[in-house]
Amino acid sequence: MMGVFILSKLDLKMKKRLLFLLLLFSFLFVVLVVRVAYLQLLEGSELAKKAFAQKSDTQVISPERGKIYDRNGNTLAIDAPVKTIVANPKIMDKSEENLKLIAETMESILGVKYDDVIEKLKRDTYFEIIKRKADNEIAEKILNFIKEKDIEGIYLVDDTKRYYPNNNLASHVIGFTNMDGEGLQGIEKSMEEYLKGTPGKIFSDVDASGRTLLFSSDEAIEAKDGYNVVLTIDERIQFFAEEALEEAIEGYNAVGGGIAVVMDPRNGDVLAMVSKPDFNLNNPYEAPDLPGINPETWKGYTQEDVDLLNSKVWRNKVISNTYEPGSTFKVITAAAVLEEGTSKPDDVIDDSPISISGWTIESYDGYKYKGKTTLREGLYESPNSVFVRVAQNLGIEKFYKYVRAFGFYDRTNIELPGEEKGIFQREPKEIDMAAASFGQRFNITPMQIISAYNAVANGGKLMKPRLVKELTDSEGNVIKKFEPEVIRNVISEQTSKTLKEILEGTVTEGTGKNAYVRGYRVAGKTGTAETTETGVYVASFAAFAPADNPVVTVLIALFDPRGDSFGGGTVAGPVAGKIIEQTLDYLGVERRYTEKDLEEMAKEEQQAKEEQQAKEEQQAKENQQTKEEKQEKESQQTEKND
Repeated sequence: MMGVFILSKLDLKMKKRLLFLLLLFSFLFVVLVVRVAYLQLLEGSELAKKAFAQKSDTQVISPERGKIYDRNGNTLAIDAPVKTIVANPKIMDKSEENLKLIAETMESILGVKYDDVIEKLKRDTYFEIIKRKADNEIAEKILNFIKEKDIEGIYLVDDTKRYYPNNNLASHVIGFTNMDGEGLQGIEKSMEEYLKGTPGKIFSDVDASGRTLLFSSDEAIEAKDGYNVVLTIDERIQFFAEEALEEAIEGYNAVGGGIAVVMDPRNGDVLAMVSKPDFNLNNPYEAPDLPGINPETWKGYTQEDVDLLNSKVWRNKVISNTYEPGSTFKVITAAAVLEEGTSKPDDVIDDSPISISGWTIESYDGYKYKGKTTLREGLYESPNSVFVRVAQNLGIEKFYKYVRAFGFYDRTNIELPGEEKGIFQREPKEIDMAAASFGQRFNITPMQIISAYNAVANGGKLMKPRLVKELTDSEGNVIKKFEPEVIRNVISEQTSKTLKEILEGTVTEGTGKNAYVRGYRVAGKTGTAETTETGVYVASFAAFAPADNPVVTVLIALFDPRGDSFGGGTVAGPVAGKIIEQTLDYLGVERRYTEKDLEEMAKEEQQAKEEQQAKEEQQAKENQQTKEEKQEKESQQTEKND
């Protein structure tokens, strides 16, 4: 019995131990299951990434940046193949003689600093960049040097560089990129998200030392090239505008430069946009042609240099500069009073000076007061007092309602960075409205005023300016279209028609005669505004053609002209006329000559014939005289010989 009892006690202890072990193992099993589940479900993806990273190497595949085209498919910006010059100091002969030879050659060919090259070559590294994005012609010289001198450790790596085939053409529109290919200015910046593309990657299996395994199963994510941006700009019309504006700036010594914009009023397309001074897109940091700038001491990369370039050269005056529009704004005042019916084209209006809040408002020097005139003649001859009086009849509330409706309080939202908007008094008073009626005491951008003229020309629709037409892929497929956009109707078709007819008279009979083009009915308005600086003027001219069915609008402004004249009609009018004539000819718009045109052309043709005939007769007379003189000499020589 005793033995049985002892055995029973042992069995009981064993059972307890077994039970304890069973519970312990069960607990550990549950903990293990929970841990595995946690790792798989919650941290599995992160751990997998870490494990993959430890056994793989990643190479980035750069996408090709999208091209920029004009509306006809002409290339304005493209990536061009270049070379980046790199060094591997680890394997290089670091003798003083060899390093000196390399550094001197790099300085001579690449323009890099001798000391900088020496410093890089002496480093204990595998990779140093000597010169990024060297043109192929320069890279070829480096390659020849490497071969001739049997240089080890210098290599040429394939790279790309943004290239602009037309250099300065449309520089403020296109913009440029930095060394890494990121847009800094213009369309290159505003359309960066479409142009840049998406980088690809190649994943390779590596060993503990980071070397690719022999039987590595590479995985790849292909790069996605950027989309091409097709602009509304027409390369040919852009050239017309740039050439004509540059000629006027030089001819009238416009020290502040100038702007020219050509648009299609029917859809808001920007056909040309010029801001002067401009710059070479392939070398935007070069010394600008400005007073006080010495090209020999210019660096181009200091903050002071970049600030100067930003404010004086890269700044697009069409959208970023504001100015007093002067008399070009009288068309907006006329549109408002005609639309509201408070004035009619041939209503009699007093044109004598007028006093407002203690200020006497007169017209420009040289205007001959008539005592009585009309709104029509007011647009022809541009007396300020006429527009003050019609604005008073309209009232301050309605006047500024139309100023807002024409978009002067808002940015146009054109597809460019850095656009400004109009600057007006917060609570304008009567004197503010009086001055505003003829374009003074407020500031707007050139893009705002030409957008308003588009509405006058197209039947009353304020269009959003359109600079980007569409996006395409590398195969030419259209990915996205940017359709024309009507912001609002501002005036009626009848008011538009009336203004077009009157403004044509401004060119045929008024202050805009210098913009007249035979065969093309041009409508327009001059503008001459004095800036806050005494004696500094802005000469401008806004126009559209053909007057009865406009297909182009043009705005010209020259800042601070110091030639024989500073008047908008004299300085800017001929520029607008020249651009309109070239553009309409290029677009194939048929000329329709008036009887007056035909008479003048016939007179000129007859005069040319008479001049040619007189020239031929004079030449014949001179030839006969020469012949007679020759015969006389021969006769005298014969007598002498006899």
